[in-house]
Amino acid sequence: QVQLVESGGGLVQAGGSLRLSCAASGLSFSINRMGWYRQAPGKQRELVATIITGDNTNYADSVKGRFTISRDNAKNTVYLQMSSLNPEDTAVYYCNVGGLRVLAGSIRVPFDRWGQGTQVTVSS
Repeated sequence: QVQLVESGGGLVQAGGSLRLSCAASGLSFSINRMGWYRQAPGKQRELVATIITGDNTNYADSVKGRFTISRDNAKNTVYLQMSSLNPEDTAVYYCNVGGLRVLAGSIRVPFDRWGQGTQVTVSS
């Protein structure tokens, strides 16, 4: 199984910054894509940013220019640097990782895992 551990959430004042981290661990897997999503109270989960093989990134319009997604392949870790935060960014942030697990006999099966979520609260 591939496991994800998130960290870095918290309370910050408007205009401040936070960095989220999500580390993947397990046996024999490769990662194709990593991303961050968020869910505010009463709203659906929405895409924040993704990064795929080749370091191609994609951002929600609401965070472009303020958030930066990056990855450390050696550590199987994805980061989300958030700057110029505003109260509308308040949500539970979830990381999402997809790739291939290598099973016995070199069989490769896709996986898609979600982190446990970390709360980000921005006060006005």
